Formats: sequence, C-alpha cells, structure tokens
Amino acid sequence: MTAYVTSFADIKRQFDAYVGDIVYATMTTVDAKGRPRARVLIPVWETPTDGPVGWLATYRTPVKAAHLAGNPHTTFSYWTPQQNAVSVDAVATWVDDPRAKRRVWELYRRTSPPGAGYDLGNFWHGGPDDPSLHLLRLEPWRVQVIRGVDLRSTIWRAGER
Repeated sequence: MTAYVTSFADIKRQFDAYVGDIVYATMTTVDAKGRPRARVLIPVWETPTDGPVGWLATYRTPVKAAHLAGNPHTTFSYWTPQQNAVSVDAVATWVDDPRAKRRVWELYRRTSPPGAGYDLGNFWHGGPDDPSLHLLRLEPWRVQVIRGVDLRSTIWRAGER
C-alpha cells in the first residue's frame, strides 16, 4: 500500500531514522545514451524548508561530471536487509562556494541526520578548502520511504521539476 503526503514533515522522522541507520546510498546517474551508472556514497541531508536538501561531498570525476552535465537528475537509494528503504529522486547541482563547503563540512562532522556522515578529513586532508573537494547540492523532487515489515510505502513530492 502506498500513501502520498504533501508535507515532508509527515515522513521526516522515518526518513531521518532510515537514512541515519543505513548511511550508504547508491547514487545512479545516466550517460548521454541513457545508460545508468551506480556508485555508493554518503550524502547528508537537512530540512531548511518543507522539503529536504541534500549535500554530497565528492570528487568531481570525469564520468560523474559528464553524466550530470548531460542530465542533472539522479537517484539515491538506501536499503537494509530488513527491507527498510528510502529512494530520493533529485536534481544535482555543483556548488563551488567556499562558505557552503565549510558549512557542509560541519554537517558531515556532526552527521545529518544523526548517524549519517563521517570525517571528510579522511579523504580531503586540506580541510574544507581542499581543491579536490567538490559539492553537489541535491534538490529532491520525490522521496519514498518504505517500511520493511509490511512494505508500507509513503511518497512525498515537491513541486514540478
């Protein structure tokens, strides 16, 4: 059974609990021919308005950059063997602002939601100003949370994107 909600607040608690427990998400992008590519990463999330905003500290690899230049839509999938799952369909945008990098560095450090995140200094030794640290801002247009015990699904959608 699938329920639809109009306010992200209706699923935020479950979203935060599952993402904080699962931590790792599979990010999928597509190339110019529509062929998918998946990689496992750890985004962090915040809710400054009635919808989530995600941030991904990452390397700007040629494949990822080319895929997102051709199609900025991406999906992040979280899953546990208990069948709890979260799917986030989002539009990704590269952000080069140094202030945003410092703020997102802090989101990763304190984990957002609780449980998700890590010490970015393990990969970017130069701190938030490390030139190889790049940020993707993730603006979800659809979030689905699935409870494993009964496969109950709840979907939130933002305005058209």
